Amino acid sequence: MQRSIPSRTALRVALRRAAHQLYDAQPLVFDDPIAVPILGQEYLPELHKTATKLEKPFSAALRAYLVARSRYAEDTLSTPVAQGITQYVLLGAGLDTFAYRNPYPNLRVFEVDHPATQQWKRELLETNHIPIPHNLAFVPVDFEHQTLPAQLLAAGFDSTVPTFFAWLGVVPYLTREAFRSTLRYIAAQPSDSGLVFDYGLPRSALPRLEQLAHDSLAARVQQAGEPFQLSFTPREAAAELAAFYNLEDLGSAEINARYFANRTDNLRLLGSAGRFLSAWL
Repeated sequence: MQRSIPSRTALRVALRRAAHQLYDAQPLVFDDPIAVPILGQEYLPELHKTATKLEKPFSAALRAYLVARSRYAEDTLSTPVAQGITQYVLLGAGLDTFAYRNPYPNLRVFEVDHPATQQWKRELLETNHIPIPHNLAFVPVDFEHQTLPAQLLAAGFDSTVPTFFAWLGVVPYLTREAFRSTLRYIAAQPSDSGLVFDYGLPRSALPRLEQLAHDSLAARVQQAGEPFQLSFTPREAAAELAAFYNLEDLGSAEINARYFANRTDNLRLLGSAGRFLSAWL
């Protein structure tokens, strides 16, 4: 992400989550009543353009991936909350709306993001009259000058209690060292902490047609100043998470079976590139 400029990929993700609320068939995979209001009038014309792309297979598949990703994270969160966890950290929160419809009164949410993206989000919240709940803490982190642990602690994070971390739409844009540094921090949290993230397979592991789709998406995010840098095979991902246990690593077939079976529209994942992973300490 370019310095001092809000994330363009965060906007594209938010537009697709909002489009799901308006244009896809019921039942929705991810019911988010804040997804449209947070964009407000400023992005409404761009949101309505999505209607012309609804039936395009690649566009529908990408939207399916993004809404299933959010659904998976929140489904996975429900288990530790039922067991008494009280902290939820969103790494690279973007325009995620969980904190503004949080059904768990004892769950404190920490939204971590680059200062420019976070300021843009706060302006959207204010402009569109979305109140900031008392159990939300904003955690701006400029990784050139600040560290995640220090900024979380400054925001009131309690490092002595178990925490659930969601790291959605971030890992593919990281260097390997940045990924490992954050993973080491999460692995140092108390027992019963958990993690969910998504990742992509290496281009070389994809069939030829999927390589072309990957190249098209990679070119667009490169143009937005947020290039893809990191990918794993499932075996490599498991090796990176050696400190964790009870890994669940879902590919397209499993995600489609869980979230898109028996739909009346064409909303489903295509190909094999994207995966969801959760793990525990």
